[in-house]
Amino acid sequence: MGIKDIDISNVSYFDLNNQINIPVDNKIPLNKDKEALEAFLNENVIPNTKHFSSLEERFSYLLENNYLEEDFIKKYSFEFIKKLYHYLNEQHFEFQSFMAAYKFYNQYALKTNDGQFYLENYEDKIAINALYMADGDEELAMNLADELIHQRYQPATPTFLNVGRKRRGEFVSCFLLQPTDDMNSIGRCINSALQLSKIGGGVGITLNNLRSAGAPIKGIENAASGVVPVMKLLEDSFSYSNQLGQRQGAGVVYLSVFHPDIIDFLATKKENADEKIRLKTLSLGLIVPDKFYELVEKNQDMYLFEPYDVEKEYGKPFSYVDITKEYDNLVNNKNIHKTKIHARDLEEEISKLQQESGYPYIVNIDTMNKTNPVAGKIIMSNLCSEIAQIQRPSKINDMQEYEVLGSDVSCNLGSTNIVNLMKSPDFGKSIETMMRALTFVSDQGNAKVVPSIYEGNRLSHSVGLGAMGLHAYLAKNHIQYGSKESIEFTNIYFMLLNYWTLVASNKIAKERQETFYEFEKSAYADGSYFDKYINNEFKPENPKVKELFEGIHIPTIKDWKELKQNVMKDGLYNAYRMAIAPTGSISYVGNTTASLQPIIQRIEERQEGKIGKIYYPAAYLSSDTLPYYQSAYDLDMRKMIDVYAAAQEHVDQSISITLYFKSTIDQGLYPWKQNHTDKMTTRDLSIIRNYAWHKGIKSLYYVRTYTDDGSEAFSVNECESCSI
Repeated sequence: MGIKDIDISNVSYFDLNNQINIPVDNKIPLNKDKEALEAFLNENVIPNTKHFSSLEERFSYLLENNYLEEDFIKKYSFEFIKKLYHYLNEQHFEFQSFMAAYKFYNQYALKTNDGQFYLENYEDKIAINALYMADGDEELAMNLADELIHQRYQPATPTFLNVGRKRRGEFVSCFLLQPTDDMNSIGRCINSALQLSKIGGGVGITLNNLRSAGAPIKGIENAASGVVPVMKLLEDSFSYSNQLGQRQGAGVVYLSVFHPDIIDFLATKKENADEKIRLKTLSLGLIVPDKFYELVEKNQDMYLFEPYDVEKEYGKPFSYVDITKEYDNLVNNKNIHKTKIHARDLEEEISKLQQESGYPYIVNIDTMNKTNPVAGKIIMSNLCSEIAQIQRPSKINDMQEYEVLGSDVSCNLGSTNIVNLMKSPDFGKSIETMMRALTFVSDQGNAKVVPSIYEGNRLSHSVGLGAMGLHAYLAKNHIQYGSKESIEFTNIYFMLLNYWTLVASNKIAKERQETFYEFEKSAYADGSYFDKYINNEFKPENPKVKELFEGIHIPTIKDWKELKQNVMKDGLYNAYRMAIAPTGSISYVGNTTASLQPIIQRIEERQEGKIGKIYYPAAYLSSDTLPYYQSAYDLDMRKMIDVYAAAQEHVDQSISITLYFKSTIDQGLYPWKQNHTDKMTTRDLSIIRNYAWHKGIKSLYYVRTYTDDGSEAFSVNECESCSI
């Protein structure tokens, strides 16, 4: 009997796991999770793992049967590979929960072609990841194995799953594209979306440059169809190109609030939308300049500007025009067709849709660009809204060839596990090892099927190191999420990540004598990026937080001055270094909480296909930590935003933030409510969005609503492509 043939009625681990949700003497029987873990290993893993008499036999089998690539193995002596395995086995790794082991063996472990047997355990997976990403460097391979086996570092799922495999998917699975306002570019974009979806990619696309419905084509009025038909084409494309039938393709389309099609754009997600325009699977995101917040605050009218006219007047696509700066000029320009609406009416429409569907995402585009240290303009984000990188437009001719090859974006991600990294014997060395692994993956970027993506990666060498487990760390150390201590800890932790990723990128640039494209035009090159670290000392002040960082070197102003000089002299290899993605299945494997977000439930309930429900206790849950595990739905969202803002100050890209609301809101959480308890309103959503903007938040992801009957108000399309 193999993995696929298991009769769940004949195994005990699901039953044991489900008993976690049945209180005993008014207490959570957490021991049942350990029992379920042991049963799973004994009943499922051990009998269904293919065993080998030696390491040599194992590698011979995997290579001869085309499970592993051979080239990366040849870069090492077999004596070294045995040494690496010996070290890993000496660490005596153990899964910390049933869910951790279940997720690893169900989603990540290499299996035989017929799916009947496991071909690797956790140590095997770590060894292959370390050997592959070290690219023949034995010291780096050992360092990387150390970070991975102690779960201080976690590569994104596409990397962790695919490296080393002979038959594999891509290491990166999140991309950003931008068509310009012509049919050749739109056609090329749809084809690119098909190709990227085929390889497992989640694709973000801005339609901001496209002329609106009713705009002229070749002087003929009312000829253009606008963005909605293109959105329908994209949704159908993602549905068609569905990764060998295993999973629907995933995409998000972005549009500026100043685009004339904005109302039609939002209408595509309404429950009562006509089936001709309704979008069921495609996600929506808004590009929101500062000017919109100003017009809403002043309760004024706003003008929507025809992209076709704007491009003619400014000589560049609509996305590349600074709306906030040029707003009055655009209004007064008689050559630009415009439509007038009331700003608060649009604000109300946005809130209504978020309340109804969880969409749209929000990208505060001016906030992104004000803090962007790289020359160029950020125009959009990705499927999970944590990527903020510059792009350059392409020009496509009638042969569907690039007359001008611009640059688009691929998202190469990995995550620190906060609980474990805080125990690292050498924080800086850990981060350098992670950056070298991420940089290797970036250097292997192979999306040549979309030349603009390939070109963007080639020029920028961008990576996105993030973090998961913030709530777990805070609870483990008896700190309330959203408290002053939690904000100060977050501030210092991400300052450290920023500092050491800069140190690592500078080292790589010096070693290779190469920097990212147009480094000399960046705020790094002229040194201005470092001003806030040289003019202000970032160090823990609270006694509790000081204690947490005891033994970890906190960079001084002198350290920052030295780093500034090194960067100005030798540059940086990576244009972008940090991005905080949502973390999905891999958080369970790492025995931690997802990303920076608060937990939703102390005992999380997940539906696992035909198997049924699986229960996952929050990491480190005990009678001591229970009071510190407050649900996100019971938390004032302003406190959560304060925590994220402390991290955002040091993150060069963005952070994926999900907002959580109950359909009935307690006045204690939201004091502007008139009654003690009241229904969530569109005003509540607007207040929180504006608060996030004022706090310097660059982007907002989903809005989730918890109803009075204990269920979520709607389902959303999880960002599997970017989830680490």
